[in-house]
Amino acid sequence: TPIIASRGTNHHCHYLTTMIAATTISRMASSQAPKVLRLRLANNSSAPPQVKSSNNYMKRYFTDKTTKEATNTTAKESSTTSSTTTAATATKEETKKTTWWNNTTWWGTAGAMAGWGMSGAAIYDALESSPELISLNMTGVLLVYSSLFARWAFVVKPQNLLLAGCHVTNVAAQMNQLRRAVEFKKENGKDEEVDDIMKKAGATAAAGAACVLGGPMVQSAIVNANLGVVSSIAAAEAGPFTVHFWAPMSKWMISGASFMELDRPTEKISLAQYSALTLTGFFFSRYALLVAPINYTLCSVNIALFGSSAWHLGRKVKADYLS
Repeated sequence: TPIIASRGTNHHCHYLTTMIAATTISRMASSQAPKVLRLRLANNSSAPPQVKSSNNYMKRYFTDKTTKEATNTTAKESSTTSSTTTAATATKEETKKTTWWNNTTWWGTAGAMAGWGMSGAAIYDALESSPELISLNMTGVLLVYSSLFARWAFVVKPQNLLLAGCHVTNVAAQMNQLRRAVEFKKENGKDEEVDDIMKKAGATAAAGAACVLGGPMVQSAIVNANLGVVSSIAAAEAGPFTVHFWAPMSKWMISGASFMELDRPTEKISLAQYSALTLTGFFFSRYALLVAPINYTLCSVNIALFGSSAWHLGRKVKADYLS
């Protein structure tokens, strides 16, 4: 190396000399070099200036590299700790979300079971109760209600097929109840009352069909008109052009029918039916706040349904078992 350095007179030769010196020192400083040679390199006081400079450069290089590796290791450990902490926090939050109070599946299943109770009540009444006990007003309302809720349970998130199935069954059961009531009234010479009921049913069906067919066009026209709040309401997920709005409104009809008959004779109150309605109101008051979209209308109507149905249920229990 000194020989090459002495012959090199320009910048390139000096650079080559320095690199060769660095390479030589690196190899000699390794564990494969003799111990005496490594000690000499450690005390390079007698080494040529180029060798000293290269040796110092290599020391700085490896020192910087060691520091950088240590920094990277610390950063990785910190990142791992942070990820672990984040995962633990997420697990705790998930645990909170899956408690029974916040469990959508639990409340949805409970509500569906109460709904099945209502369908079962209609089937039980068809087998055991006299048709004179059938309330045509309540039967008609339940038909509309279950038709809308069968659709709602199918499109709500998360989907509730158990609830949809119970409402489809209830539609069939209530149709049978309606048939029994109409036949009973005809047999007892109440043809005018039957005709009035059939006219009301036809008008309701025609209005429903018109809403289903014309609703999307009306909604599109209102939204595109940019009418501010009106257009926002029309475009809402649970707005008046969706089943998320009309299913709860049909339940308001049930509550309204109950409120309008607060003094209904207890012998005409179906214990099974009003037990199911009371439970339905209780469970759906919570379930409505856990589904997507959140349905405050459904929550409020179920609170009202719970109150009115519990009132009739209490009167029935008092009259039949406590008096």
